[in-house]
Amino acid sequence: MLHFLPKPLIGIISFLMYLLNTLFWAGPVLLLAMLKLPPIRLWQVAITYLLDTCASAWISLNNFTTSLFSKIHWDIKGLDKLSVKDWYLVVANHQSWVDILVLQKVMNRQIPFLKFFLKKELIYVPVIGLCWWALDFPFMKRYSAAFLKKHPQLKGKDIETTRKACEKFRYKPVSVMNFLEGTRFTPEKQQQQQSPFRHLLKPRAGGISFVLNAMGEHLHKLLDVTIYYPKGAPSFWDFISGKVHDIKVRVRVLPIEQHLIGDYEDPHFRERFQHWVNQLWLDKDRQLSALQQGEV
Repeated sequence: MLHFLPKPLIGIISFLMYLLNTLFWAGPVLLLAMLKLPPIRLWQVAITYLLDTCASAWISLNNFTTSLFSKIHWDIKGLDKLSVKDWYLVVANHQSWVDILVLQKVMNRQIPFLKFFLKKELIYVPVIGLCWWALDFPFMKRYSAAFLKKHPQLKGKDIETTRKACEKFRYKPVSVMNFLEGTRFTPEKQQQQQSPFRHLLKPRAGGISFVLNAMGEHLHKLLDVTIYYPKGAPSFWDFISGKVHDIKVRVRVLPIEQHLIGDYEDPHFRERFQHWVNQLWLDKDRQLSALQQGEV
């Protein structure tokens, strides 16, 4: 609607609207979190539904801001098989922080509210950290191989801690997001890694195996999301300034089979799991090539 305004002005107004929207919803989210403290399961589940409703409304208003100031052609396929009543593990290629906004826009009210695994230290981020805690974002603590070598008694403790944190997901559908590449794609990182993929960095199989080992009994399906920006990956400022005009998203729904859940330290399981992840990434790389050529 207002995309004719100067781009710098659009960026400033959009940023302020995003900020005000976030601060507005932080209040009811933190209040509901306090009401959720009594250890009564049905009560906590009911409050969790209210919390996720607040979070979905926050995303909807962010999406309204985007539509108000940007003229984006969204080319999205694969949403027809999704449900808010299912449990999902969501994976996607990662090119920009805009990917998170794209995923929130595409998945909002299509699947349960999207949640990210976060490092335990992020709970101390002012206001936002408490909101993540209130919304049941799973906080995880990973131990390095070197640390476990010195403290072998802690082996498996990280899985146990994460599994305990995810116990609440048994009672309400959830979607958990994981970027397999672990960092944003750039040609420099691709060259440094000597990645065998044209459009992707090497996937980190250990991370997703950790998630499945901790939550496998709760997760029913894998959503394989491919995001493509025809004009190249935009910055957050490009996105909120109305400079992005075309985004393509493809979604595949895959089963999470029992053989994908196991101990990543077991060399035989690790080899099978890495093969599965690499095949997933080969398919995604081919799809990105097809999107680049306008074939899908």
